[in-house]
Amino acid sequence: MTINLSKGQQVSLTKSGGGELGVVRMGLGWKSAPRKGFLARLTARDIDLDASAVLFAGKEPQDVVFFQHLTSDDGSVQHTGDNRVGGAGEGGDDESIVVDLRRVPVHVDQIIFTVNSFTGQTFEEVEAAFCRLVDESNGQELARYTLTGGGRHTAQIMAKVQRAGSGWQMTAIGEAADGRTFQDLMPAVAQHL
Repeated sequence: MTINLSKGQQVSLTKSGGGELGVVRMGLGWKSAPRKGFLARLTARDIDLDASAVLFAGKEPQDVVFFQHLTSDDGSVQHTGDNRVGGAGEGGDDESIVVDLRRVPVHVDQIIFTVNSFTGQTFEEVEAAFCRLVDESNGQELARYTLTGGGRHTAQIMAKVQRAGSGWQMTAIGEAADGRTFQDLMPAVAQHL
């Protein structure tokens, strides 16, 4: 059963029958909003949204996984590849980041997931954008957060996964930000640590 998250809501990452999740996938999907008018359709560009995961120990970044660094240095987090056009919308994922929670180094206590428009279009030009958390052992969607509201921003701080006791929990953040890369978003990310 999927939990539809609202901004700020938290969900524990435990299996429905008990026990901790081992490997989860943070999926991102989107499609371009329909353009109105003949000229607008002729000049429309593909929208390249990029998913990134920044690993933190306390407030200090330790590593980052994104389209130019597909695997964390320790191998626990892996980006499945860059999608430069989107199109999944409500369907499958356009970009995914897989996290083996069992292999994340003990000093890493949270992972922040971001999405940014590398091509610079605002979220007014994006529709049906979402992030979701999937249990990789069985493909079950655990949680979904819809990136709603459009807006003139070019990025969002999507969610974070953080240690909670002996396990992990996910928090939907959904904060608008501006930037073409994860580096541009670091001041906004710091507010959620």
